[in-house]
This record gives sequence, C-alpha cells and structure tokens, in this order.
Amino acid sequence: MGPLALACDSNGSSVASSDCFKGKTHTLQMKRENFFASVNMGEQNPFDFFRTLVDGVIAGGTAGVVVETALYPIDTIKTRLQAVRGGGKINFQGLYSGLAGNLAGVLPASALFVGVYEPTKQKLLRMFPENLSAVAHLTAGAIGGIAASLIRVPTEVVKQRMQTGQFRSANDAVRLIISKEGFKGFYAGYSSFLLRDLPFDAIQFCIYEQLRIGYKAAARRDLNDPENAIIGAFAGALTGAITTPLDVIKTRLMVQGSANKYRGVFDCVQTIVQEEGSSAFLKGIGPRVLWIGIGGSIFFGVLERTKRLLAQRHSKRTSLPDKES
Repeated sequence: MGPLALACDSNGSSVASSDCFKGKTHTLQMKRENFFASVNMGEQNPFDFFRTLVDGVIAGGTAGVVVETALYPIDTIKTRLQAVRGGGKINFQGLYSGLAGNLAGVLPASALFVGVYEPTKQKLLRMFPENLSAVAHLTAGAIGGIAASLIRVPTEVVKQRMQTGQFRSANDAVRLIISKEGFKGFYAGYSSFLLRDLPFDAIQFCIYEQLRIGYKAAARRDLNDPENAIIGAFAGALTGAITTPLDVIKTRLMVQGSANKYRGVFDCVQTIVQEEGSSAFLKGIGPRVLWIGIGGSIFFGVLERTKRLLAQRHSKRTSLPDKES
C-alpha cells in the first residue's frame, strides 16, 4: 500500500534517496508517512472524509465476510466450550449452524466499524503529536467498536444461541427471542459485550498499527500482503488471549436466554468463581487464540489488500484527466 504515496511525497522521497540522514530523523519521517497509510493513500491534500469512510466500509465489509466464513467452525467450538458447565460434553455437529444469519450481521458490522475507524484515525492522527499515535489508534478503535456494537450484539446473540443448539434457524431465533424476551433480548449481555469488545478493538488495532509503523520504519519500505497478515495474526492472538475472561462472561450472559441465571456482569463473575473456580475464565482460550490469530491474519491481509486496490483505482481515475489534457 503506499508506493504511490511514497513516490509523490517529497519528504518520503528525500528519506528514501539519502542515506546521510541520521537514523532517528529517518525513523520519524517514516512514521509520518505510515500515519497516513490508509484507504486514501494516494492523496496529498487534506483527506476526503467521505471517500475514506466509503472505502473503509467496502474494505471492512469484505474482510469481515471472508474471515467469518473461513473460521466459523472454530468459533462454534469455542462458544460451546465456554457455554458448557461442569463435565458436560461438546457437540461437534452443525459447526456451520447460524452462518448465513451471522453473515447478514457481520457484513454491515465490519463495514461500519472500519468505515468509522478509518476517518476517525485519520482525523486524530492529524490532531495528535507523533508520539501519541498509539492514543489515536486506541481511541479510533474504541469509537469504531461502539458504532459497530449496535449491529454486532444482536448478531452475536442469535449466532451463539444457534451454535449452542437453542434454535434451528436464524428466523426461528429472531421470532422466539422477540416473543419470549422482547426486543431487549437481542441486546442480552450488551454491557459484557462492550466490556470485552471495546478493549479488544482498541488493543488489537493499536498493536497492529504500531507494529506496522515500527516494521515499516525498520524495513524502509511499504509492507506486502504476507507481512500485513503476519502482524495481524500476532496482534489478534495476543489480544484474544488477554480478553478471554471477558469473552467467557459475555458468552454466559448471552446464551442464558430467559433463564436469567446471571443477573449481570458481577453476579456472573461471582457465580462462575463459586461454582467452577477461576480457571473457568480461561475456557476456550485455545480455540479463541487460534481463531482470532488466524482471523487477524486473514482480516488484516484482506483489509490492506482491498484498501490498496481501492487506492490504486482512485489514483488511476485522478490521473486520467491529466493524460487527456
């Protein structure tokens, strides 16, 4: 992603062509370039908010659908591991149960997240000094997560209840949840979802962006697709392991349905500790780390690839008038 911007940026070309600069100065200038290495890479003018948002929506939706389809069986196993109590057995049948309905929510949720994250990140990076880039990434990730949660939570509730065998189809799930729990049933465990996903989104994207900045500065070039994928895998796996206890709490609250075994986050924590011990908070950590690690690789690989294709398309469009003139 970035040869076009690097070739056009006078600062970037001076860094690339001169070895006499000190290492520190070179690193700072490389970081400055990487800050603006997003969906509107080809631009030197103040970024186009609408185009950045639209490109983020397209790239995010594409990446979300690809990764969800590829890794849905692992997510199903993880959910069943976390939902089972005591010595219950895991059912390995119907691992794609609820995929179609889940994709209907994943597509707009992923699109909305990246669509909000990209322009927010761009804006914050222009406001904050370079040494606070991590704060910009953390904040943008959290804001994107809040926006996407409005779609993610109902989708997650339906998906996880289908994964645990409570409903046969997404239509049945929607109909029965409304009849038994009302509309609020789609937002069961919403507080625990935010408790897990806001830190997850903020930490994962911050780690990913900061690693890209450091790697690009060290390599003195733009990253290719395999490198973006490897960094995405590391960021995803690390963040997934850190947030596993929060994921267990969120799963228990979402799959309980109208039984209301847990009255909230704190009651859920106390009940799990009393009945199963603190080790229960690490249930499903293996599948979760594997799932999110591989998912991070696929998601960020597809995301960056799609962003680059969109940037190249925009670049060709802007160059056509110059050629015609």
